[in-house]
Amino acid sequence: MEYVKLGNTGLDISRLCLGCMSFGVAERWIHPWVLDEENSRPIIKKALELGINFFDTANVYSDGTSEEIVGRALKDYAYRDEIVLATKAYYPMHEGPNGKGLSRKAIMSEIDKSLMRLGTDYVDLFQIHRWDYDTPIEETMEALHDIVKAGKARYIGASAMYAWQFLKALHIAEKNGWTRFVSMQNHLNLLYREEEREMLPLCKEEKIGVIPYSPLASGRLTRDWEETTHRSETDEIQKSKYDATAHTDRLIVERVAEIAEKRRVPRVQIALAWLLQKEPVTAPIIGATKVSHLENAVAALSITLTPEEIASLEEPYVPHQIVGFK
Repeated sequence: MEYVKLGNTGLDISRLCLGCMSFGVAERWIHPWVLDEENSRPIIKKALELGINFFDTANVYSDGTSEEIVGRALKDYAYRDEIVLATKAYYPMHEGPNGKGLSRKAIMSEIDKSLMRLGTDYVDLFQIHRWDYDTPIEETMEALHDIVKAGKARYIGASAMYAWQFLKALHIAEKNGWTRFVSMQNHLNLLYREEEREMLPLCKEEKIGVIPYSPLASGRLTRDWEETTHRSETDEIQKSKYDATAHTDRLIVERVAEIAEKRRVPRVQIALAWLLQKEPVTAPIIGATKVSHLENAVAALSITLTPEEIASLEEPYVPHQIVGFK
């Protein structure tokens, strides 16, 4: 495993992050394919054995049960000071007033609930899961600063927003002497590259760590176009992100397959190798529901694509509609 610094910090993270949306109680989530605790623990344990020390979850994943499963597993299998544990807040956690968003009230409440579920005194990275259009960014940034100063989070990060919003948040923090975001968790893969226009150059300039989610386009980059899985048939969010551009995306998937066949490696390794070579990407967030998913992902670290291969993978891309910001 390779380890790198997260953005302009001294924090050591593995070059791959394990995304934990796949773990939880299916009956309490919109995705029926998530793994229960018994089936989640071997994957978390294997990730640790492979050298992954970076784990990303969120309060909303399976109504908090992802945090509970991850917290118990890491307590049993890992040394806390070596682990980088990240979670997020924004989406509704209960009905009625103040059930969602990034108000001071919501942030203060959700960090405490996440810590309780995770069974830890602090998280290493606390992230806003989206931009809150109903709360002044000044209120959000001061609240995040206060939870850092209270020792409940070591660093703060953001996810999936427009570059102008992210820059505004960075400016507000700097202007007031508050804690700045150190990372951006954005949507980036061979089928969705809109982040290359504004967000990636901004993160490079500001020395922000980039930890993209959905690096394999929910699995579409890893299999034949006609092949389906339980997730692809039931994941409505995946369909909303990729179905509209299926006719052009298919060409990219075929290019991945061609290069993988020539190199005699699984397609996942080609798709991840492309992302790992994309500046300023720090650590893609991989999802896994099988141990083999982890092993194949880690093997991608040893692959270096040629300029010709990269050009072949990128050539069919056409502009996509912005998705994932709300």
